[in-house]
Amino acid sequence: MTGTVNIFEIRCGSGHAIGVLELNNASSLNALTLTMLRTIQQQLLHWQHDENIVSVMIQAVGDKAFCSGADIRALYYALENDPAITAIEQITSPTVDDYIRRANNEKSYLAKPFLIDYFTVEYSCDYLIHNYPKPIIAWGNGLVMGGGLGLFIGASHRVVTPSALLAMPEMKIGLYPDVGATWFLNQLPAGIGLFLGLTGADVNASDALDLAMADHLIVDTDRERLIKQLKHYPWQNVADDQVSNVITEMLTDIATDSERQRPPSQMIPYFPQIQAACVAPTLDVVYEQINAIDGLGCWLEKAKQTLVNGSPLSAHLCFQQMQQYQQASLAECFKMELSLSVRCGLVGEFKEGVRARFIDKDAQPQWLYNTISMVDIRLVNSLFTPLWQQQANPLTDLM
Repeated sequence: MTGTVNIFEIRCGSGHAIGVLELNNASSLNALTLTMLRTIQQQLLHWQHDENIVSVMIQAVGDKAFCSGADIRALYYALENDPAITAIEQITSPTVDDYIRRANNEKSYLAKPFLIDYFTVEYSCDYLIHNYPKPIIAWGNGLVMGGGLGLFIGASHRVVTPSALLAMPEMKIGLYPDVGATWFLNQLPAGIGLFLGLTGADVNASDALDLAMADHLIVDTDRERLIKQLKHYPWQNVADDQVSNVITEMLTDIATDSERQRPPSQMIPYFPQIQAACVAPTLDVVYEQINAIDGLGCWLEKAKQTLVNGSPLSAHLCFQQMQQYQQASLAECFKMELSLSVRCGLVGEFKEGVRARFIDKDAQPQWLYNTISMVDIRLVNSLFTPLWQQQANPLTDLM
């Protein structure tokens, strides 16, 4: 997959500048290649020390998507022809011990550095955005999904347009909500993060604002209005610790005119039922209660369908994320996710999900387990086992 990041600076009358990172992979809904992620990370590291840069804006080419997620095809082909995967695929009736050995195959993951490199750079980039010393404006127009939400959610100023749809749809491809979702889904009201992870449900602009996943709703045509204000503001009169407040005031003022474009809420009408359904001690009870939510409409039915068709193993991973990592720091979550993501790639579920959805497009994934009740918890626990000793984790420096 080809893809680039357009980098430029908007010169301000004060002599300062606004740094712009523009995702340019529109033919793939701005999916993030490893090269794109490295470019974003390197440029952010450069700009954070540039005294002339007062703020950064992350936006995207095209009107369909801010970013649809990771370059999963590249991850798929990195796993293709892996001898360990091929070996287990040739076993007539593999046991859980076979899969555990697969997930713990040190030679295999060391032979597949792309998997480690990709997730390491992606999570490092996301963490940098969460902790960036200068304001970052993320312009969430269209699809903001998976890895795209990882870029968006950590920005200090998160703008959604009326067409925005936020989601973590990894259940559909045999992965789990990553890119820091272990942390940010756990920041949502009780039960809501688990629901979004298990169902991959879209969060529209209205619901994103109500859930505090976004800060401002602005029509896409007003982006130039914002840029004009940024260009002409007297930044020389603003202390560094006040820049963020100035940008907030600008966005709040512009957003006032967009309020009439706010779409009807999709999730909020079901909010009490979703919370009641997802606050339960076991995954099977959660499944039963989500399916029992009373209501009509495409949004709820689509969420239930993903719950039924998604990977049962992924569901268990998501449930454990939301149950056991509620008190973990953002850095701790990213370190855990790096190990979990690599193991998920090695065990084969992720590869099969991508194959069915994006490679062969037959929409018939052959999951390791047919139902959540069949999932062996030993495999779930093995996937959460750290892949490295504490100081050897490639994300150790995040601490």
